[in-house]
Amino acid sequence: MELSSSVLEEITLAGDNAHISDKVFSDLVKHACQGLLSDKNKNSVADEAIFKDTDKGSLKSAYSGIITLLTEATKWDVESSSIGALLEDCKYTTDRINSFNNIYLSKKPLIQILLGSIGKSPPHIVDVDWRLDYYIKNNHLDKVNEPVYLITLKTEVAGQSELQEVQFSCSLEQLQDLVGKLKDSTKCLEKLGQMS
Repeated sequence: MELSSSVLEEITLAGDNAHISDKVFSDLVKHACQGLLSDKNKNSVADEAIFKDTDKGSLKSAYSGIITLLTEATKWDVESSSIGALLEDCKYTTDRINSFNNIYLSKKPLIQILLGSIGKSPPHIVDVDWRLDYYIKNNHLDKVNEPVYLITLKTEVAGQSELQEVQFSCSLEQLQDLVGKLKDSTKCLEKLGQMS
């Protein structure tokens, strides 16, 4: 897990007793977890009475740093010992490190579930149906005489039990172009698979 220097400064600020007092620190971490897990709690730190004596600029920066640390640590499934080493480098006391790790480890499974649900991956193609139609004429021209392929892709979408369908039509040239691009993509993926 790599964090930018600005994020490390924010994390260091959160650990500095001169800016974030010991009695406020645990509440700050708890509020950061709740802010990650619930939309209604995203900005609750600004309105809480416990933070009234804390400088708003320092509070905002510290909150941002803690949110980033929680997100990145969960994303990379970082162990508490590694987090402890990072926090030590940021001049945290042992009590603050233990407090952070206890809160983080209790909320980590929920944050992992949240991160797993973020983002939209493209549908996974599981089947293809196709049909060839031959247009002899249409409303605009008397003679067309051209084949048209009607393609139906059956896809799995994460979180849905039923297959979805994506339908489109294309000419012979368009279908050949599509097949060529799919073959190129397959070759690129095979090369990437061999490299790892």
